[in-house]
Amino acid sequence: MSGARVRKSVRQIQTPVGLARAHLWRPPRPRGSVVLGHGAGGSSWSGDLLALTSLAAGGWLVVLVEQPWRVAGRKVATPPAQLDVAWLAVMAELTSGRGAIPRPLVVGGRSSGARVACRTAGALGADAVLALSFPLHPPGRPDSSRAAEAALVTAAGTALVVIQGEKDPFGSPEEVRTALGTAARVVAARGTHSFTKTASDVLAAASVFLAGVV
Repeated sequence: MSGARVRKSVRQIQTPVGLARAHLWRPPRPRGSVVLGHGAGGSSWSGDLLALTSLAAGGWLVVLVEQPWRVAGRKVATPPAQLDVAWLAVMAELTSGRGAIPRPLVVGGRSSGARVACRTAGALGADAVLALSFPLHPPGRPDSSRAAEAALVTAAGTALVVIQGEKDPFGSPEEVRTALGTAARVVAARGTHSFTKTASDVLAAASVFLAGVV
């Protein structure tokens, strides 16, 4: 499928905590949808998320979701509960009515976005979760584990892949693998929490995972 045939669009979506924005890359006949959220910092898209928009050339409808706090121009993310509320509102809009995105539905994101996807995958009935740079714990504080959030996905029997930087201070691939056990697929990628600028290995790992979803 030619990438030139992918249609790009932007949707403004009102949520209970403010206006969100969804950027869509839609191929002619989508085989399914991949919806991804960003991390807790920065005002531009990270290299790994931009790399994953290439999945549209392979037939996946790809959506990058901007949380209301970022659309509003704020520099600090809102609390997790508000992130979840906004995400669920965006997903409700994307998956209903005319023009609803197709299944199978893969949700995910990087860092904070990965946590949101894990916490809400069950409520959405997601078919799989794609977690990039899952922040297993704050740097230097392995005792403050967030493994329980990812375990919500595996406990429900939903497929989960975690693509983790080899030198991620928020948890190495081996730490994540130990914390989540064999129920999750953990793939090491080059770099730290931000991976590398090109993130071609992240795209490759995601493509392999998605091939098993459809």
